[in-house]
Amino acid sequence: MEEKILEILKLVFELENVDESCAQVNCEKWDSLKHLELVVEIESAFNVELEPEEIAEMKSFKDIKRILQGK
Repeated sequence: MEEKILEILKLVFELENVDESCAQVNCEKWDSLKHLELVVEIESAFNVELEPEEIAEMKSFKDIKRILQGK
């Protein structure tokens, strides 16, 4: 799961290197539009439907991992 999340972050934010420290506060390209793109990619890749509260909480790799583990 972790590798898949990192691949999605890399794809959405058009980054060459991504690690587990990736977060909204340290990724310049993480704006509201990219956040929605991230949600769509995660829902598709993991075949889940995220709740609005979960989408709002997704501010880092660790948040995404925690939310997906709860699904």
